Amino acid sequence: MPKMKTKKALRGRVKVTGTGKLVRYKAGRRHLLVGKSAKRRRNLRRQTSVAPGVAKNYEKLLAPSL
Repeated sequence: MPKMKTKKALRGRVKVTGTGKLVRYKAGRRHLLVGKSAKRRRNLRRQTSVAPGVAKNYEKLLAPSL
């Protein structure tokens, strides 16, 4: 059976923390920022953790690199 490959698209979008959690950047920060409040733009700057159910799937896709 061939080796399982890391999904490189996901590898660029998600980072693994020291404790093993997955963090990502929030969506909605690319364009049309003028229509969004300063508070909303500021909160979009922060990273957020990946939801537990989704993280389980992501870990399978990142398995070789973890």
